[in-house]
Amino acid sequence: MSDTSTIVEATRENFRELVAEGTVLVDVWGPDCRPCLALFPHVETLAEKYAGEIQVIKLEAPKARRLCMELSIMGMPAFLLFRDGTEIARLSDSALTPLRLNQWLDEQREGVS
Repeated sequence: MSDTSTIVEATRENFRELVAEGTVLVDVWGPDCRPCLALFPHVETLAEKYAGEIQVIKLEAPKARRLCMELSIMGMPAFLLFRDGTEIARLSDSALTPLRLNQWLDEQREGVS
């Protein structure tokens, strides 16, 4: 069994506070989104790999529809990268693979170091 303690569940109430400081990867997902569910184990691995460098949070889209509209999220899975409260990058692709997610995150990390 994997330890998901490094991943925080975001809500519309605590979202802004969670992304306010540091580098935060937001996994926007839905319980009916098969690609989202397929990526869950990989997101957990990323949270462990980047612990202390990148905070990983999950935002369940159906429970935060208004926030998703404010963030202009049009499809899932969607990954948003925040730095000190500002969105700096976004990746959304229904055919997203763990490899592509890794590549994207590495590209973004190089850009913010």
